[in-house]
Amino acid sequence: MTTAMDRITYDIQDTICLIGLNRADKRNAFDSTMIAQLSDALTRYENDKNLRCALIFAHGEHFTAGLDLMELQDKWDKGAFDFDNSQIDPWGISGKLRSKPVVVAVQGTCFTAGIELMLNADVVIASDNCNFAQMEVQRGIMPFGGATVRFVQAAGWQKAMPYLLTGKSFNAQTADRLNLVSEVVPNGEEYERALTIAKEICTAAPLGVQALLSSAQDASRNGTSAALANIHSYLPPLFHSEDAKEGVMAMVERREAEFKGR
Repeated sequence: MTTAMDRITYDIQDTICLIGLNRADKRNAFDSTMIAQLSDALTRYENDKNLRCALIFAHGEHFTAGLDLMELQDKWDKGAFDFDNSQIDPWGISGKLRSKPVVVAVQGTCFTAGIELMLNADVVIASDNCNFAQMEVQRGIMPFGGATVRFVQAAGWQKAMPYLLTGKSFNAQTADRLNLVSEVVPNGEEYERALTIAKEICTAAPLGVQALLSSAQDASRNGTSAALANIHSYLPPLFHSEDAKEGVMAMVERREAEFKGR
């Protein structure tokens, strides 16, 4: 069953959470309501122990035109982008750090906050018709959803800055070369490909997936040395889990493992 929250749709398919940007008449531009509803959807996903992966996609022809600057203009300092420790920030700047994977499928226009939403995801599938632009400097502001850090980390300084400093657009093939997306697929196939990957993630051991994600986030946020120093701390609970026992038995019995997340 799909739950409509005006700007966002929320659906559950087995252990996958499907989150749809649902403001197609405005090219899915993020206003304050849409931002709050997306946070609510991701927080709901995070807190549901039965869900193992989320897929963010867009209704309509375009992923997002970015921020609705006219609607947000008087809300910059009124909490539109403030998230507390019980909320998931879709852009991973503040709030609660998510512990479960997110896959994103993008098509058509994907500007500013849309790119930053991708950069905060774990897997991104892009249609070959995508048109990207990190154009904040063309609007008198700067990226504040993570691009100043994550775009540069993904692409490297010399590759990222020509796009960040000018706001010029680029296509899906360039996004692929810049390491901003995982795969580029023919237009119309992005959702199904993303769903396939989400299903594959859901067959893996949930505790292992979450520990892996936490370690990778640790490296991204705190640096390589800190992450390596902390890596063994994940092992005792994993090796003593029922999932680890199931993984060994499945290997011995030459069958697919059925992980329960405990």
